[in-house]
Amino acid sequence: MTTAVVERSRIWSSPELGLHAFVDATGSVRLGGPDQDWARLVPLVEVSATGHGRLWSGERFIETAIGDRLALRDHETVREKGGERTTIRLADPVTGLAADVTLETGPGPADTGAGFLRARVRLANEGGAPIRLESVTTLTLGGMTDADGSPDGLTLHWADNEWLAECRWRQAPYRDRVVPLSRSAHGHEGRGCFARYSQGSWSTGRHLPVAGLTDRGGRAWLWQIESSAGWRFETGEREGAAYVALFGPDDAHHQWHHTLAPGQEFTTVPAVLVRTETGGLDAAFGVLTDHRRSIRRDHPDLRALPVIYNDYMNTLMGDPTTEKLLPLVESAGAAGAEVFVVDAGWYDDDAQGWWDSVGAWEAAPHRFPGGIQEVLDAIRRHGMTPGLWLEPEVVGVRSPLARTLPEEAFFRRGGLRVTEHGRHHLDLRHPAARAHLDEVVDRLVGEWGVGYLKLDYNINIGPGTENGHESPGAGLLGHHRAHLDWMASLLDRHPRLVLENCGSGGLRMDYAQLAVTQLQSTSDQQDPLRYPPIAASAAAAVTPEQAAVWAYPQPDHSLDRIAFTLAGALLGRVHLSGFLDRMSDEQFALVRSAIRVYKDIRPSIATAHPFWPLGLPTWEDAWIAHGLRARGTTLLTVWRRGPGSASRTLPLPRLRGVPLVPEVLHSGPSGAGARWDAAEGILTVSLPRPDTAVLLRLDDAR
Repeated sequence: MTTAVVERSRIWSSPELGLHAFVDATGSVRLGGPDQDWARLVPLVEVSATGHGRLWSGERFIETAIGDRLALRDHETVREKGGERTTIRLADPVTGLAADVTLETGPGPADTGAGFLRARVRLANEGGAPIRLESVTTLTLGGMTDADGSPDGLTLHWADNEWLAECRWRQAPYRDRVVPLSRSAHGHEGRGCFARYSQGSWSTGRHLPVAGLTDRGGRAWLWQIESSAGWRFETGEREGAAYVALFGPDDAHHQWHHTLAPGQEFTTVPAVLVRTETGGLDAAFGVLTDHRRSIRRDHPDLRALPVIYNDYMNTLMGDPTTEKLLPLVESAGAAGAEVFVVDAGWYDDDAQGWWDSVGAWEAAPHRFPGGIQEVLDAIRRHGMTPGLWLEPEVVGVRSPLARTLPEEAFFRRGGLRVTEHGRHHLDLRHPAARAHLDEVVDRLVGEWGVGYLKLDYNINIGPGTENGHESPGAGLLGHHRAHLDWMASLLDRHPRLVLENCGSGGLRMDYAQLAVTQLQSTSDQQDPLRYPPIAASAAAAVTPEQAAVWAYPQPDHSLDRIAFTLAGALLGRVHLSGFLDRMSDEQFALVRSAIRVYKDIRPSIATAHPFWPLGLPTWEDAWIAHGLRARGTTLLTVWRRGPGSASRTLPLPRLRGVPLVPEVLHSGPSGAGARWDAAEGILTVSLPRPDTAVLLRLDDAR
């Protein structure tokens, strides 16, 4: 394919990413590699607005009229610790829309040939008429190919995500999803693309906002959209190369439109792109892990990684009482837990059940005859921090608060209050809604001495709320930005308070939330045999030290099953549960042993990079392997599910040539073993019995 030569000049560069921003004679700015054809690249910002649509109609949200007209005004770069920040200012001469694009860059780990680019766009209406926005890109990139200059050798990676089945990574040849159309035969680009997007208020109820491309030589492009409201990404072919475009909410998928009156502004959600020259997805996720750490709010929990016991999963299941809790408190403390969380139900004093009556968050007297403080004091006496479960954004339809709070404090559409699964939804932009939740949290933390809050979110409220003339999607984005601000204000007032992010498990697992909260619930999955692919893949969605994984050993479990369920949590954040008080001495000793191992290795987890020797697992894989690399130490969890071979070889090319003696840290009585072939860089792991697991340590003395 031949294209016309376009005169262009470079206005920005990132050596780590191998990317540059170019401007042509018309002022159009595009992002790409150093030698890419101009036609393969995409305008730096694409904007759909009512009356200003696309130049080529289809499923794509690129090739917009405004994006084509946006022209360079100026640009500036400020060097910062660890990277630099560049602002590229564009303007549309027709509408008067100005777009300021902020690009923040940082390098990956040393000697990796990698880096990250984080972007956001501020739009301002400098014209004389309103502009009704329908979609805006945060970041676009074109010109991605394999070494042969075509997209034919690329592989596409994305993750499906749903309740009980989170983090299910999938891959396909690029040409399976973006088929070749013989463009030269008809002279037009295609109209379609491969796209994934959120639906409703569970930001990850369908897919993760993370995906990537790899080529046959080990290069990788990995992206993440940081939004708790709507998001969408698309990738397709443009002039014989792949492009990617990253969006927040849009009109077509999220009922989002936003009218800018003259003088008004709108800022997109952030997004980040990682590019690595070698190492494929593992290397790219290492860089993304560092980026995630860099944007988080600092908190001592992220370094201490205390062991958490939670009474819910496969244990009390929302039915806590003083009588049931006190034996669990004693046994959890003896097992080595450092936080004890009383999960759902502690406020339930209603004969009709608590689901549709929540909102006041007062302890139920019939559950705690001596007051809930009796339980909280017992937790502290056993050396643990007390925690409680809350679902702050909802009010049950039978709650008195549903009648006493102002109508404007709730989500509404079409002038009617929204109801979903017996609940109404608070709009945290309203001062009464926020004041109510501030009073609740300040009482629980300031008066009751609670140091840990599990913040759950168990309804998908749909596209959002209409406050006046705003669109539902704009209302949802506005609420979520207020929600993030509210959580940050809690931590400002209570700096040692720990917040766990939960959305029926992992259904709101995004880095808008996780830049503020300290932990992420990875799943509600109750079957220990189904949890391994979730636990192993969690580090692709969140940093390992934020990935809360359930470990729920029970007195009716075999020792192998107890070791198996514990193993999944040891490279993340341990969320211990189960009736530990009913265990035999042998069973309890195995639990205590696993917790001791975790406390020994957890300093490494907080700085480690994840990798997957067998690739990111699929849902039914018999053998699954997930590892962490940190300062000369490699930690590796391997699961065997079901019948079949009793051993598996794992390639560890980074350790080829290094003499190692694998150390079994945790396996129970499974007979697990490992043999290292330094010359080939191959680790052979043996698990003689099905449904067993092992945690290994390989220390590299180089």
